[in-house]
Amino acid sequence: MKNTIAERIYDFLKDFPPFNTLDNAQLMTICEQVKVGYYEVGDYIFKENESLHDAFYVVKDGAVGIFRGLDVLVDECDEGDIFGLRALIRQSNYRLSAKAIEECIVYAISSDLLDEFITSNIEANKFIMASFASNTLDRYSDKDRAGLYSSEGEFNKETGHLAFIQNVTYKKTPVTCPPNTQIGNAALTMTDKKVGSIIITDENRPIGIITDKDLRTKIATGKFAISDIVTSIMSSPVITIAEDISIAEAQITMLRNKITHLCITKNGTPHSELVGVLSEHDIVVAQSNNPSFLIKEVKRAETAEKLRDIRLKAQGLMKRYLDQHIPIGFVSKIVSAINEAITQKAISLSIDEMQGQPPVAFSWLSLGSQGRAEQLLLTDQDNALVYADVALEDEAKTKAYFLKLAQLVTIKLNIVGFEFCPAQMMASNPKWCLSLSEWKNQFNDWVTKPDEDKIMLCTIFFDYEKAYGDSALVEQMSESIFNSIDSYTIFLNFLALNAIKNPPPLSFFRQFLVESSGEHKDLFDIKARAMMPLVDSARLLVLSKNIKDHNNTIERFKKLAELEPQNGDVYNACIDSFKILLRFRTVEGLKQGDSGRFIDLKSLSKANRLKLKGCFGSIKDIQELIKVRFNLAQMM
Repeated sequence: MKNTIAERIYDFLKDFPPFNTLDNAQLMTICEQVKVGYYEVGDYIFKENESLHDAFYVVKDGAVGIFRGLDVLVDECDEGDIFGLRALIRQSNYRLSAKAIEECIVYAISSDLLDEFITSNIEANKFIMASFASNTLDRYSDKDRAGLYSSEGEFNKETGHLAFIQNVTYKKTPVTCPPNTQIGNAALTMTDKKVGSIIITDENRPIGIITDKDLRTKIATGKFAISDIVTSIMSSPVITIAEDISIAEAQITMLRNKITHLCITKNGTPHSELVGVLSEHDIVVAQSNNPSFLIKEVKRAETAEKLRDIRLKAQGLMKRYLDQHIPIGFVSKIVSAINEAITQKAISLSIDEMQGQPPVAFSWLSLGSQGRAEQLLLTDQDNALVYADVALEDEAKTKAYFLKLAQLVTIKLNIVGFEFCPAQMMASNPKWCLSLSEWKNQFNDWVTKPDEDKIMLCTIFFDYEKAYGDSALVEQMSESIFNSIDSYTIFLNFLALNAIKNPPPLSFFRQFLVESSGEHKDLFDIKARAMMPLVDSARLLVLSKNIKDHNNTIERFKKLAELEPQNGDVYNACIDSFKILLRFRTVEGLKQGDSGRFIDLKSLSKANRLKLKGCFGSIKDIQELIKVRFNLAQMM
C-alpha cells in the first residue's frame, strides 16, 4: 500500500540539496520517517540554550527566523532551507532560537538518518559543509549555479560565492592573562572586559583558552577551586589560524574541532604572536550582512524606507569587500543583484498601491550603468517602461496608468537613495513610458536619422536590462534595434565617431587632462574621460556583431575576445583597465560620499596615479581598432 504522505514529502525534497544527491531508495527511506510540524507565527521550533533535539529541520511552507537573544534576527529560512544542523553536529545545546515568522510547515528529519544517508554521502556532505561555511541561502539558483558548491562538488574560490572568500572581522585586542593567573582573577577580567573568553599566553604566544563554559562546568560544579591557576582548567593546545582566514575556512575549522573560539596568530601557528581572537558570535554577526540575507530582507520589505536601510547595508558590505581586495567583477555582480531586487520590490509595492493590476503586460527597464550591472554607488536613476500595444481608444487610459505607476516607483527609488535624473530620463517622463510600437518607432528614428542628440540617447537607451515584467516585450524591442541597424548600417559609423570623441586623457606632456573650469576645476573626470570610451567601444562592437544578450562592459569584451581571438589581447587589456577604473571610481565615491566621478589626483599616491595612467593605453588601442574597422578617417 502506497504511503501518499511520504510520496508528497519525496516530491518536495527531491528538488533541494542535499536531498537531490541521494538515490531514490535513500530519499524515500528518509521521507517515510519525516515528522511534519505545523507552527503559527511566534511558535518556537527550538529556543536558545534548549537541549538538543534528535532531528534537524527543513522548511516546507512559510518562513522560520533564526534569532540571537530575544529579537536579533540572524537569518531567515524559507522553502527548502535547512536549520538546526550545527547544534546536531556539535552535539550541544542550541546557541540560537528558531521561531516561525510566518505560518509554516516544517519537516523534522531524524539525526540517525543524517548519519546514515547524508553525512556518509560525499556530495551531500560537501553541500552541508559549504552551507555552514557560507550561509548562502540560494546556492543552487539559476543565476548562481557556479557558486560555492560547484557542479564538481568542490569549493571554487575563483567563481564561488563571496561568502566563501569574505574575510572575517575578528577582535584585534584579545583579552589575555599569564599562565600563573588565578581563575578568580581571570573571571573578573572577563567580566570587566565583557568577553566570553580569555587567552592564556606565554611570551605573547597562545597556549590555552578559558571560556564561560569552562567556568560553568569546571568551577561552578566544584571540580576546581576558584583559587586554582588558569592552566588547570584551560583548553590546550589552542586551535590557531592565520589573519587572512575567510568566513568559510573559520567556520569549517570550528565545526571540525567542535569549538567556538579560534586564536589568530601572525603565521597561523601556536608558535607565533597572538594578534586576535575569533568567536562563533563574530561569524554569526558577519553572516547577518551577507548578500543572500540582504536579498531576503528586500523580499520581505514593506516600505521604501526599509529598502533604503537594506541598500545602506549593501553599501557597507561593498566597502568591506573592496577593503579585502575582492575582485571588482564579483562585487559588481553582488551589488547589481541587490539593486535589481530593490527595484523589483519598489515596483511590486507600487503596483499594490495602484487601483487595479496593470491593464496589459509591461516591462521596467534599467538603463545606463544599472542596465549594464555597473552601478555600484548610489547615483541617479535612469529607467524606462514599455507596455504592450493596445487599441487606440485605450491608449490614453493605459498610458496614464503606467505613468502613475512609474511615478510611484521613481519616488520609492529616490527614497532608497537613487536620486531623480536631472535630465528626466525616467519612466515617469511621458517620453520614456511608451508602448512597444512607440519604442520601435523611436529606435528606428534614432538609427535611421542620427544626429548628435539621438546618438547620445542611443548610448543610454541601448544599455537596457529588464528589471521587472514581460521578457517578450524586451526581446521584441531588441530585435527592432538590430533590424533598424541592418537597414541603415552607416549608423554604426556615427556611433563609432561618438566612441572615439574622448581620446586617452593625457596631454602631450603625459599629464592628466583635468577639468579646466567650473565646479570641478582641476579634478579628473574618470567617468567621461576614461570609463565611457571603454563602455562606448564595447557597446558599438557588440552591436556590430548582432550580439543581443551582453550588456555588461566586461562581459561584452569577453565575448568579443572569444569571437575575435586575433584581437584578444586588446579586448583583455580593456577588461583589466575597466576593472581598475571601476574600482577607482567606487573607492573614491565611498571615500567622498558621492558618485566618485571627479577625482582629486593630488590625493592619489604615485603608484595609484601610475596605475590609472596604465589604463589609458587600452583606450588608445581600442579606439585605433575602431577607426580602422569603421573607416573613420574618411569621416573625420
